Formats: sequence, structure tokens, C-alpha cells
Amino acid sequence: MLSVLSYGRIVARAVLGGLSQTDGRDYSLITASCGFGKDFRKGILKKGMCYGDDACFIARHKSADVLGVADGVGGWRDYGVDPSQFSATLMRTCERLVKEGRFTPSSPVGILTSGYYELLQNKVPLLGSSTACIVVLDRRSHRLHTCNLGDSGFLVVRGGEVVHRSDEQQHYFNTPFQLSIAPPGAEGVVLSDSPEAADSSSFDVQLGDIILTATDGLFDNMPDYMILQELKKLKNTNYDSIQQTARSIAEQAHELAYDPNYMSPFAQFACDNGLNVRGGKPDDITVLLSIVAEYTD
Repeated sequence: MLSVLSYGRIVARAVLGGLSQTDGRDYSLITASCGFGKDFRKGILKKGMCYGDDACFIARHKSADVLGVADGVGGWRDYGVDPSQFSATLMRTCERLVKEGRFTPSSPVGILTSGYYELLQNKVPLLGSSTACIVVLDRRSHRLHTCNLGDSGFLVVRGGEVVHRSDEQQHYFNTPFQLSIAPPGAEGVVLSDSPEAADSSSFDVQLGDIILTATDGLFDNMPDYMILQELKKLKNTNYDSIQQTARSIAEQAHELAYDPNYMSPFAQFACDNGLNVRGGKPDDITVLLSIVAEYTD
């Protein structure tokens, strides 16, 4: 199901391409979301901010804006487990922690860790695995704090170039780092990483910076240069423009995923690992597109 969601009740002023830093102003993110479930063509719909087995959240707190994406590991379906339940519950839990103020803006891995351990202690049975990426903009310091576990991730674009990006974490080909809850007795068999293993980074951002946070369904099907071509169409910071661009990126990735003759980034990565693969990679796709703007409540 194609869906577009925007977030925020703010008046924002920003100039695309970046401005020099100024001290006294708080920053915020204007964010739109768009995505497809892999089973979109079969007419399977998901409730909330979920696209197939992917899940995401956009949360606002007085001190920070926080974004998250997660990709449920589809292999659980072979064991009768709905992979979307784990990713959706993880993102909902992280979102609630942010809205309750139970986080430190400089530690997104703290949000991920608290959310995961809450799932582990949950009295409601939950099984599954998920990658996760959380991005936090500290309003006052103008710093972006990130953590990424697995092969979801983010790009920061300034002046038409990628200036920051997450590092992908793979145990081996097509096996990303992941948080897991295994059935009793299977803890040693199911691949499970610690949230503290997430790759973390912090850096300054500028007004007009573009932040794209997405699951691997985007990055496996669209190389940077294609993403940058789409982002060039983003001419201003109103919600409609951001939504339209997020939709355009998600739609293009979705189309390429089903092109058998396209040499996708995933196919190239497979070839680099000795596999003869061509075409896109059908997958759930989640795109959060944000612009750094001046915050006025």
C-alpha cells in the first residue's frame, strides 16, 4: 500500500543547500514518510507506519526530533512468525520512550537499547528479528546523533553531495546485524546482536541539510547517484514538496526492484561475493525524507 505521511506543526524557514551556522536558533526536522510493502501488488495492507515487514516512527520532543526505521527479518515467516510484529513493536516502543522524554538526545543507541530490553521483558510473547536505525536531531546544539544496526541506514546531503552516511553492518552476504528474540531453548541458534553493537556517529548539521533515512529496500535498489538526482527536484521545504520527493524516490526504488535486467546495488554486491545475480531486489521499502529547518513553535 502506497502511503505518504507528514509530521509536525511548525513554521520553518530553510534554504536548500545549506546556510552558515548561527548560535541562537533551535533547529527541527520537517519529515515526510513514504513506502511500499513487498506484497503491495497483492493488495496486502498494513496499519500504522508499517510497509510490509518494515516499520518506522517520527517523534517530537521539546529537546529533539527523532526518527527510526526497522526491517523485520522475513525468514521468521517459515516458522509461522509474522516478521512485521517485531519491527513494529520495536519502533512503537522507541517512539513512546521519546514522547515520554525517557532518552538522551546524544545517545540514540540508548533509545534502541531501552526499547529492545523492554521487548525482552514484555509479558506478551514476541518472536522475531529486525535491523534498526535511529536518527536524533538535538535542537539546541544543531547536532545529529545516529545509531545503525544492520543494513538500514541514512544519508545526509548538502549542496547536492552526500556529506555523511551510515555504515552497513553484515555478518556475511545478505545477513545483516539484527536484534532478535528467540524461542526458549533456541537462543544460541538464532542470530542475535547486542544493540550496543550498533554503529554510532555524531556531527553538526546546517539549515537546509537533507536527511534520508531508509531500510535496505531503498539502498539495495537505488545507488547514491539516482537518489541525488531525485533530491535535486526538491526545491523548497514545504510539506507537499518533501512528500512528493519521498514518494518519487520510493516509487522509483519499487519499480527497479522488479526489473529483471537492472544491475542493482544488491546484484552488484552479490556478484562481488561470487554469485551470478542480476536484477532488482523485491523488498519492503521505507523512506523518511527530512529537511533541517529553523524551529519556531
